[in-house]
Amino acid sequence: MAISYLPRRIIQIFQQILPKAKGWGNIFRRRVRVFTMALVIYLDYKVLQQREKWASNPNTLWEKAHERNAKRVLSLIVELGGLWVKLGQYMSTRADVLPDAYISRLKMLQDSLPPRPLQEVCRTIETELGQSMDDLFLDFVKIPLATASIAQVHRATLLNGQEVVVKVQHEGIKKIILEDLKNAKKIVDWIAWAEPQNDFNPLIDEWCKEAPKEVDFIHEAENTRTVSRNLRCKNIEHDDKTNANQVDVLIPDVIQSSEKVLILEYMDGIRLNDLESLEAFGVNKQKLVEEITRAYAHQIYVDGYFNGDPHPGNFLASKEPPHRPILLDFGLTKKLSIPIKQALAKMFLASAEGDHAALLSAFAEMGFKLRLDMPEQAMEITSVLFRTSSSAKESLETMKLLSEKRAKNMKVIQEKMKLNQKEFKRFNPVDAIPGDIVIFSRVLGLLRGLSSTLNVRIVYLDIMRPFAESALQGKLKLEENVANIWPEFGSNRKDLIKVHHVLNHTSGLHNAFADITREDPLQLSDWDECLNHIALSVPETEPGQEQLYHHLSFGWLCGGIIEHASGKKFKEILEEAFIHPLQIEGELYIGIPPGVESRLATLTIDKDDLQKLLGISSRLATRTLDKDDHEKLLRVISRFDVPSTIQPSDVSQVASTLPVIFNSLNVRRAIIPAANGHCSARALARYYAALADGGMVPWPHSSSSKPPLGSHPHIPKFPSQKTSKRQKGSKTKEVFAAAISRTNDYGKKPNYSDVSHSRNSSDDSCTRLVNESSNSNSISMTDSSEDSNPRNNSVGRIFSNPRIHDAFLGVGEYGNLALANGKFGLGFRRSISKDGSIVGFGHSGLGGSTGFADMNNRFAIAVTVNKMSFGAVTGNIINFVCSELNIPVPEEFSIFSEMGPNAQICLGRLLND
Repeated sequence: MAISYLPRRIIQIFQQILPKAKGWGNIFRRRVRVFTMALVIYLDYKVLQQREKWASNPNTLWEKAHERNAKRVLSLIVELGGLWVKLGQYMSTRADVLPDAYISRLKMLQDSLPPRPLQEVCRTIETELGQSMDDLFLDFVKIPLATASIAQVHRATLLNGQEVVVKVQHEGIKKIILEDLKNAKKIVDWIAWAEPQNDFNPLIDEWCKEAPKEVDFIHEAENTRTVSRNLRCKNIEHDDKTNANQVDVLIPDVIQSSEKVLILEYMDGIRLNDLESLEAFGVNKQKLVEEITRAYAHQIYVDGYFNGDPHPGNFLASKEPPHRPILLDFGLTKKLSIPIKQALAKMFLASAEGDHAALLSAFAEMGFKLRLDMPEQAMEITSVLFRTSSSAKESLETMKLLSEKRAKNMKVIQEKMKLNQKEFKRFNPVDAIPGDIVIFSRVLGLLRGLSSTLNVRIVYLDIMRPFAESALQGKLKLEENVANIWPEFGSNRKDLIKVHHVLNHTSGLHNAFADITREDPLQLSDWDECLNHIALSVPETEPGQEQLYHHLSFGWLCGGIIEHASGKKFKEILEEAFIHPLQIEGELYIGIPPGVESRLATLTIDKDDLQKLLGISSRLATRTLDKDDHEKLLRVISRFDVPSTIQPSDVSQVASTLPVIFNSLNVRRAIIPAANGHCSARALARYYAALADGGMVPWPHSSSSKPPLGSHPHIPKFPSQKTSKRQKGSKTKEVFAAAISRTNDYGKKPNYSDVSHSRNSSDDSCTRLVNESSNSNSISMTDSSEDSNPRNNSVGRIFSNPRIHDAFLGVGEYGNLALANGKFGLGFRRSISKDGSIVGFGHSGLGGSTGFADMNNRFAIAVTVNKMSFGAVTGNIINFVCSELNIPVPEEFSIFSEMGPNAQICLGRLLND
């Protein structure tokens, strides 16, 4: 009786001494109400703990206490509103933890708070949107669909007849939310002082950081669009057959937004707490909750961008079969960095597999610290987190057992650390809980509460596992900020650069290595130092605004992103993703291992060709060429994406420097991804063949291509000292290699090159297109004879995206990620035919080597050279092969066919006449 009377009497006293005006007094009243209620409930349960020792029926005492205190909590929450409604909504979903008295009382907070006056609602709408209600809506339903803690929702019809819902923020709610956060923080501090083992500060700290974002509806609108786009809600019918992790949910479209008003597409659905309607419409509750769980697993592990507030009021079940979940309210949305997302995935999988070492490693990566090295207790924490859901009654029994087990574990800790009772009471085994895992744990708790409320059983380890595994496969989102993947990269105005900016050469970092190449080019051989240099670099243009070829920086940008996203080294990814699947071991290196140097051709330069570049600038400026020759010369020059820092007058110096640097052993062994690839033409052709056929690994080369594909051992074979002396003064041989036709010049018999190492061959290596009637969906790399090696007959995929070509070219749904008229798509240069249509993609080196894929004709070709030149010989090879196969010639190579077989002589005439 005395305890029940206490809060009312205290409030009466303060009402007498506090000013009646709004402002400080009103805020103070809220604080007094919160603190006194917290104290009353705390004392009520403390007294009950003593009374039950002498009670004949303690369960009855506890039931009455729960009913009494649940009523108090609900009354206070309804009175105060604001943030406390959010807390009540969260509590109402935890049927797996809280007694029935709390659940039954608090579940009404999910959508049935007292509505705000219609006059207030209309005033906010007109002020925010700058138009009268009549100018905005054909019809506006006065009775709200729902009233929640921050806003209430009305159904309306726009002037164009579209059915919408209008979410309107309560007046003054922002100030109230901020004040409630301060009060909640003080209460949590007090609990932590009184009961140190129940320290909820990490949770309230994260809430204080995230909750204010909920009162900005512009932020919520962007969150809604992002999650909808990530879950591909508008493309389900197309994607569900190609992606095992595709989820089948609905999210309303955003129509209009301001800070305090949000207009969304109307979707007719059933509230999840309306069990009778769910039953009447025949909704499969098990399937419904499983799909919601899958949607959250996708948001967390695939997207790293998830709604942190999945209480039942934020879901509907669509009335039309198959009764898809409708996801609502994205005000509290959490974004995870790539490392944290991967750490959460590792934690999940370690828990699923009982791997203690992996679990502790994941804890360390996410910043979750325990005071003791007790892996068994750590495993128990995650086992509780990911345990299978059950009914409310079963859950309470489970929580009781877990509580008893926790008490035993704490007793073990007390004995191990030799703590007395007073020290033990104030000991908390958790040293630090990162904010990311607080929201993550809250989401899992809400999902478990949802399943308990609907009385369905969800096996989280089975449903979420495929999504967690995908997080560790290094998959990236093209719209991801690079700084989220590579935190050090976010300095010096680079925080807005996204992955697609890097792939499209629009990041503004095209000259990131200009100072190094000018002052000390050998620094390029230090991989880690170059990554640090990129991370500290300053962009010259705004991201996405201007496309300039990232001649050196592109390789390190991509390499740094890949390493940070995957947690693996660049060479590991290269081997796992391309070299091993394509069976080109020993024929493609970025940084050669010891012993391979004896197989490499020496890089040389056609000084006559490059010397002619000195005349380009003056010839173009004076326009001494006739119109046709002038156009041809411009097209030749456009083939070379010459860095903006290199002027024509510098070409001669660059040309004489490159061979010296890139022939040195330390540079050949270094990882220089933009300029130091060593490969055979057939290895490069297989790579482009796989790309041309949507990721399908091509069949091996014919048996006439020697040595057999992938047969090169990695055992170092060093040349003898005698051989080295004999070769010291030998003349370097010029080597050309092509995957389809090989030649040094027209009219001469070609030499086969293995990793650009000269080798005589008595027959040609051919690449044959697959007959359209063939069952194979790949480009064939074999002749008509069958290969008896079963390993070589295996066909797999290195990509699974059915729109991978659109991504390479930056078209279709990827069109907004690439400059429309730029040379580059996403990662490759677009190959354009004479009529202006896109025929394929590829890339050419500065000295004449090239790789090209025509996806329409399922054709790929590669040419490698060791003598750097204008590329006339390469161009003639491409023209010859394409003409023989009757397929379009890319525009950058068609200039050579117009010049005829003596293209090199013609170029000389254009430059020297």
